[in-house]
Amino acid sequence: MTHEFEISEQIEIEGTPEQIWDAIATGPGIDSWLMGRNTVDARAGGRASMEMGGFVSESTVTVCDPLKHFAFRADPAPDGSFHAFEFLIEARDGASTVLRFVHSGFLGEDWEAEYNGLRKGDPMYLHKLAQYVKYFSGRYSAPIGGYVGETPDRQRTWELVHAALGTSGSASVGDEVRLTPSGLAPIDGVVDYVSEDFFGVRTADALYRFIYGYNGALVLGHHIYGERGQAAPDVKDAQEAWQTWLAGVIA
Repeated sequence: MTHEFEISEQIEIEGTPEQIWDAIATGPGIDSWLMGRNTVDARAGGRASMEMGGFVSESTVTVCDPLKHFAFRADPAPDGSFHAFEFLIEARDGASTVLRFVHSGFLGEDWEAEYNGLRKGDPMYLHKLAQYVKYFSGRYSAPIGGYVGETPDRQRTWELVHAALGTSGSASVGDEVRLTPSGLAPIDGVVDYVSEDFFGVRTADALYRFIYGYNGALVLGHHIYGERGQAAPDVKDAQEAWQTWLAGVIA
């Protein structure tokens, strides 16, 4: 049995409608703040896809009004569940833009846990979008993902994560930090997002996200940006190093 849901959010972003459109309606733009590898045929009826961990989600663009309104709807799963996403862009005086976001559809059997995860995750990803537009617009990333599940003790998991990063669990937004993950070079940045399920750090060339996810999975959602006007960098070695680090945290 499926359950209908809708989540609405609004955020003001330091950027132009053109910058936001590039981030939400192109494959390289979506790659640079969301998750997976994305392709988009930005026209009404066009197809979009997201590939992540060998799984591909296919969608249809339902609205495409450049710089103003973009929406797409995923193909339904066998149980009838699906996700739909809508973005409405409103330019403001100066260099800011209001983005209204609606995430709706039908969830499957474990709908309560999934909905709870979406209520926490959607605001984080919108914040990540805003950080991308403000600090990295015009630079594209190769996303780095990682996954270890299940880790049911949230507090203990975060203790292990911070110990492995060389950071403090009391770090707050705006704090300067140095991450020292084993197998990778030290990373100097500033904390830009903290909640019970997320720890985020921004550097001069990357956004790092450590996530206590759905069903207690420990997840990575990093983005390393190339130079403006160039293709996203090759992050194969970094991907392998981060996955090894992640497995070591739980081990």
